[in-house]
Amino acid sequence: MNIEQARFNMIEQQIRPWDVLDAHVLQLLAVIKREDFVPLAHKALAFVDMEIPLGSLALGECMLSPKVEARMLQDLQIHKHETVLEIGTGSGFMAALLAHRAQFVTTLEINAELAAKASENLEQADVYNAKVIIADGSKDLSSYGRFNVIVLSGSVAQIPNDILNLLAIGGRCIAIVGDDPVMRTTLVQRVSETAFETKQSWDTVAPRLSGFAETPRFQF
Repeated sequence: MNIEQARFNMIEQQIRPWDVLDAHVLQLLAVIKREDFVPLAHKALAFVDMEIPLGSLALGECMLSPKVEARMLQDLQIHKHETVLEIGTGSGFMAALLAHRAQFVTTLEINAELAAKASENLEQADVYNAKVIIADGSKDLSSYGRFNVIVLSGSVAQIPNDILNLLAIGGRCIAIVGDDPVMRTTLVQRVSETAFETKQSWDTVAPRLSGFAETPRFQF
């Protein structure tokens, strides 16, 4: 396989047609070696338009598809002075993308084995402004302080208020929200201590993040 041609095809045939036109985002995808973050057993799938399994299929642990990661990054419009919290490190690839746009990234991974591998991947990619922490992102995170950007790298039934309260004023949180088969990417911006603005833009489907509450089911 010609890796550089495959990378070019991923950008031109998958990502651009999904309205990802930010030159900085496209350049990052050309520079950061996605294949180095993919498990050895799935290297051939590194540039394919699909989610790549990372751990237990039962837990839905995976890398999101390239176009989803790229469009989330574009929507966030991260600046170099901003701090980022990611929930769901996975392989560390999204953290690497975020780190190249931000001042510092704190990324939480509930699976200790995945966290260790993600740390290794980030170090090998010379990404030193991202720290992987073994933690459950659905629990109380108030001790981490506030962030300019929060990324949920997976889906949730709804974004918990405890997560939104970690945003600094002007901060943004992005997540894939809803229940299969209907999910929408949701961007929430904190405009004051008590006010948030919510925008739902594009549809996609992604595996659940572990630990987050599900939508209550109606019962007779």
